[in-house]
Amino acid sequence: MEHSFDFVVVGGGSSGCVVTRRLVDAGKRVLMLECGPPDNHPFIHIPATFVRMIGSKRSFMYRAEPDPGVGGRSLAIPQGRTLGGGSAINAMIYIRGQAQDYDQWRDLGCTGWGHDDVLPYFRRSEGNERLANELHGTEGPLKVSDLSYTHPLSRAFVRAAQQCGIPHTDDFNGATQDGAGLFQTTTFSGRRGSAAVTYLNPVKVSSLLTVMTGCEVVRISLKDGRAHSVVFRMANGVEQEAVARQEVVLAAGALATPKLLMLSGIGPGGHLQSMGIPVQCELPGVGANFQDHISAPVYGVADKPISLLHADKGIAAMRHGLQYMLTRSGLLTSNVVESGAFVDTSGSGRPDVQIHVTPALVGDAERKPMNRHGITINPCVLRPVSRGRVQLRSPNAADPAMCIANNLSAPEDMETLLRGIAVCRRILRAPALRALGFTELAPGESESMSLDELRTHAKAVAKTVYHPSGTCKMGVDEMAVVDPQLRVKGVAGLRITDASIMPTLVSGNTNAPTIMIAEKCADMLLA
Repeated sequence: MEHSFDFVVVGGGSSGCVVTRRLVDAGKRVLMLECGPPDNHPFIHIPATFVRMIGSKRSFMYRAEPDPGVGGRSLAIPQGRTLGGGSAINAMIYIRGQAQDYDQWRDLGCTGWGHDDVLPYFRRSEGNERLANELHGTEGPLKVSDLSYTHPLSRAFVRAAQQCGIPHTDDFNGATQDGAGLFQTTTFSGRRGSAAVTYLNPVKVSSLLTVMTGCEVVRISLKDGRAHSVVFRMANGVEQEAVARQEVVLAAGALATPKLLMLSGIGPGGHLQSMGIPVQCELPGVGANFQDHISAPVYGVADKPISLLHADKGIAAMRHGLQYMLTRSGLLTSNVVESGAFVDTSGSGRPDVQIHVTPALVGDAERKPMNRHGITINPCVLRPVSRGRVQLRSPNAADPAMCIANNLSAPEDMETLLRGIAVCRRILRAPALRALGFTELAPGESESMSLDELRTHAKAVAKTVYHPSGTCKMGVDEMAVVDPQLRVKGVAGLRITDASIMPTLVSGNTNAPTIMIAEKCADMLLA
């Protein structure tokens, strides 16, 4: 392999694929380093089988420390570990968040990151098959489409939500986010359209690009205050070093990016010294400001065989597989989480709860699905007040980062979650779902449950929606890690382009915003 490149991109996930594509298109010589294997497993590319990848070697199963806010449990935080990263194993939901999210970034000192500033990058990335207007792009690499298959329970949820006064919407990324409807997804022609497929694959044959998988980055080496090279360990244990003639770009995600900075001596001095790591650049904000979306499901059960239970077994599975292979249609083209809603539960004028719906009884990354027919209605807190932190577990690069999440530690977050649970319970009792024979399994059938009972339920079943963010936040205050140009403060030639730079978590799924960040970062690198 060559040992000198214009840019070294650390991480082959959504943001890494995007920035790599734009740099190669501009004639730059790029090395991309990805710790996981290639995205060559068929279940990655069949939309409905994404759940089989969580817990496989193509995912990191991070685990937060035991957390009082969720009853002392240790929540799993799965993250992508393959080319395409999260976009290769997620539920493919295309959500940008609210305009106010980005205007808040701007108002926090992140000049150039207001909604009017970032909208062109959303539009540039987007190849929407249905929507074409001032808010949507049609020619971008990232394919966005309507579901070709929807389960009857997904449609029943949308009707039930309307019966509860939630308006219908056919565009969660329109002028307003409010409403219930079917999600658009990052799929095309019945296949997943990950960032690896849509951004990276077209330039993989370029002589300017070197992609290396199965490489664990050990540290960034600094020289005269500048990011000089990246040291990484091959699968055979041999260490190599790649020099970045222009810049090193970190795209490893909100848990791995701060870990790599700290391993390189960039971060809070006291913590680094406790790990025996020489301080190269004191940045107290590295690892701080951790945020994630937390949900607590409402479960409805039915005696009729009307859910996805056993759809992946026996003759049913064979039938679905054959239909998909022959026609690229049917259940396997579904992202499973087909419907949802955004609801203002506080009267603030903007949604504060997102609802994801699954036409089956599902647990989380640890709990197995329940052996009954049912529906799972998941409310999550869109803009959490709670903040956690990520720090080193040891100075060994092979050890995962330690995440002290502090989920639901802010009373405001629990109150928002309880209001979201109340909305979901009302929807479950609406005529469209009652007509299908649904009763409430949990929190419970009684409509007069106390707040304490609902709070106990929330703590017992709360789970992450897998959107860790904010741990290398952008800004101008003393806890900011990167400036509005995404340059790491105090270290030349080093930028970050993943969800860790979010000052505050966006109001929705994070893949589309992460791709936007990378599109904007690429322009900054090339400028």
